[in-house]
Amino acid sequence: MITVPDAGQALRSRLATVRAAHLREVRDTFRTVPWQAAYRRRLVATDVLVVASAATFAALVRGFEGGETITGRVLGDQALLVVVLVVAWTCSLALARAYDVRVFASGPAEYQRVLDATWRLVTPLALLALLTTWPGARTFLLTAVPAGVVALLVGRWASRAWLHRRRQDGGCVTVVLAVGLREQVERLVHELNDRPSGYRVVGVCVPTADDVRPGEEIHGAPVLGDLRSAGTMAAVVGADCVAVCGSGAVTADVVRRLGWELEPAGVDLMLTAELADVAGPRITVTPEHSVSLLHVDAPRFTGPRYALKSVADWLGAAVITLLVAPVLVLVALAVACTSRGPVLFRQDRVGRDGRTFRLLKFRTMRPGADREGTVLGGPSDGAGVLFKLQRDPRVTALGRVLRRYSVDELPQLLNVLAGQMSLVGPRPSLPREVSAYEARMRRRLRVKPGITGLWQVGGRSTLPWEETVRLDVYYAENWTLSGDLLILLRTAKAVVTGRGAY
Repeated sequence: MITVPDAGQALRSRLATVRAAHLREVRDTFRTVPWQAAYRRRLVATDVLVVASAATFAALVRGFEGGETITGRVLGDQALLVVVLVVAWTCSLALARAYDVRVFASGPAEYQRVLDATWRLVTPLALLALLTTWPGARTFLLTAVPAGVVALLVGRWASRAWLHRRRQDGGCVTVVLAVGLREQVERLVHELNDRPSGYRVVGVCVPTADDVRPGEEIHGAPVLGDLRSAGTMAAVVGADCVAVCGSGAVTADVVRRLGWELEPAGVDLMLTAELADVAGPRITVTPEHSVSLLHVDAPRFTGPRYALKSVADWLGAAVITLLVAPVLVLVALAVACTSRGPVLFRQDRVGRDGRTFRLLKFRTMRPGADREGTVLGGPSDGAGVLFKLQRDPRVTALGRVLRRYSVDELPQLLNVLAGQMSLVGPRPSLPREVSAYEARMRRRLRVKPGITGLWQVGGRSTLPWEETVRLDVYYAENWTLSGDLLILLRTAKAVVTGRGAY
C-alpha cells in the first residue's frame, strides 16, 4: 500500500520551519536591555539635580538679600527649605506621572506633565509660606520656582534629544506585536516603522490561521501566527506591548483573553483607534458601565483659546522684532547694496478664511522674477501645486544665503503684528495654489498662516506634497499653545542647520 503524503501536514510543517526562522531573526535583532527603567532613573536623577541646583541658587540669593553670611543662612533656615523643595518637587513629578514610559519623548504631553506637577506643588507651598513666619520662605520660592521650571524643561529637552539620537541608531524602542486584519495592521506598521517613532513592530498576528502564509511580511514585519498564538508570540519575540487593531474577528472577548495571557509576562495591551490625525488633547475616554466611550472634540477655530493664541502671537512677534531689529537693518542694507530693486518683496497670499493679504519678505531674487514666464512655465522641483527650483537662476547670491537660514522671512513679523499671520501655522499659500486645492486642503485656511509650522520643522521644501498638506491640516485641527512653543524651538534647530531649504 502506497502512502500519499498529507499536503496540509507538509504545508504546516513548512510553515512551522519558516516561522521558527523568523522568530530567531526577530528575537536576535530586537533583544535589548530594559531601557525604560534605565531612562526613568536618568530622568529622576536629572530632575533631582536641577531642582537641587535651583533651590541652592535660591538659598544663596536669600543669603545675599538678608545681609548675613551665606554659610550661616544656607546651613540654617534655608537648608531645610532646599531639602523640602527637592523632595516635594520630585514627588509631585512622580504623582503627575511625569516618569511614565508612555510619554517618553512623545511631544507636548511630557512637558505638560512637568508643568502640571509644578503648579500642583507651588499652590500649597505658596499658601504655607504666607501662613508661616519661616524666614525668607517667600523670597526663596519666588527665586527657586521659576529657576527650577526652566531647568526642568531644559533637562527634559536634553534627555529627549539624547533619546532621539539613540532611536535613530535603532535603540531605546518599544517592541510591538501587531494584531489585526492585514489592511489595518499594514497601516499601523507603516505609521510606526516607516516614520520616526518610539515604537517598532517586529511581528504580526492575523485573525485566522488560513491567512498565515509561509515567509510573508507586512512592510518588513513577519506574519508570525493567528489570534490564538498572539500571547505566545508576544513572549517569544520579547514584545513590550501588543497593539490590537479593531476588526470583526477581534471581539471584546478575544481582547479580554489576550489581556489575561499578557498579564503574567508584564506585556502591555494597546487598542488602536481608527482616528486619523486626531491629537491626544481632543480625545477623552468616558467609562459607562461595561463599555468605554471615546469622545473626539471638534476642532476649535474661534473662542477664548484662539483669542489667547492671537494675543500670544502679537506679544511674541513684538518681542522678537525688538530683539532682531539690528539684524533687520543689516540685512536690509545688504540687500540694497548687493542688487538693484526694492529691499522688500511683496506678494499676495491667502490667509484665514480665504482673505488675501500682502506678505512681506526680504527680496532674494532679481526684480520681476515672479513674472518670468520662461522659468515659471518650466519643470518644477516642488511637490504638488508648489513651484520650486533647487537651482533657481532668479535667486541672487545673497538671496541663497538668506533663504538657506530663513532670514528672508523675518519681515513677516510685521504681518503678525498686523493680525494677518501667526508665529506658527500652515504655510501661507499663493492664490493660484489655493484655486487647485481639494476640499480637505481648504481646512488649512481655517487658521492664520504662520511664519513657521510643522511643514518647516518636518523638512521644508523636501517634503512630499501629500505630507505637506497632511501636516498643515493636522496643525489647523489640533493646534495648542504648548505645541506652538515646541514648534518654535524646533524651528530654531531647522534654521541653524538649513535642512531642506532652497
